[in-house]
Amino acid sequence: MTDDASCPRVIRTPWGDLAPRVDVFPLVYLLFLYGVVYFLPFGIFGTWRLGEDNLVEWLQFLFYFGAGLSALLVLIKGRHSQRPGQIFWWSLMALFCLFVAGEEVSWTERLTGFGVGALRELNTQGESNLHNLKGIQTYLHSLYAAAGLFFGWFGWRFWPSIQAFPAKRFSLYFLFVAAFYSYFDLSWITLGGQNQIRNEQEAFELLMSLGFFLHCLVHARSLLPKGRSAVSHRH
Repeated sequence: MTDDASCPRVIRTPWGDLAPRVDVFPLVYLLFLYGVVYFLPFGIFGTWRLGEDNLVEWLQFLFYFGAGLSALLVLIKGRHSQRPGQIFWWSLMALFCLFVAGEEVSWTERLTGFGVGALRELNTQGESNLHNLKGIQTYLHSLYAAAGLFFGWFGWRFWPSIQAFPAKRFSLYFLFVAAFYSYFDLSWITLGGQNQIRNEQEAFELLMSLGFFLHCLVHARSLLPKGRSAVSHRH
């Protein structure tokens, strides 16, 4: 499959034409979020950036779940044509996305009421998930920053042959997340807990989930009949 970034879309502006080789939606999203939504009344911005069981959290679940299903479709459709190494990495991608989707909604505990008592006792929020366990939650920010940097740059830069790693085209979906968490922790270290920048993690984490979804969806669609014909016309 060809990388769509090799034929960048031209964005026409009053100051001239732009031809970015990456998807600029993350930039548009952040400009709209902080330039428009930030000033809306009734605490709309606050509910978007934080909170349990809010719209953003469920969108993340849907994006990760969709990414996992798309990765599984890549495995099923490409099992005869892909090399074992590609199948291995796509298997990890599918498991990772489906696991994170489950973690996002605490494996539907808040909907069904069913959970694991042992996990609740060790969980900082009393939920049945792993990412908020004592001893793990402390490192979540560092893990997000590392994941954002890896999938936003290291993956496509050093291992471009591994198709399961997001292409350069989707790098901003991950790099903005890495930048936010790095800046957030740096402000905590330098300014102290009372003066650090606001924790707007959900607003940024949404970008990462969308990045995984778009990446997996593009590959899944390329293996469908219409996707194959579209790719062949681009050669």
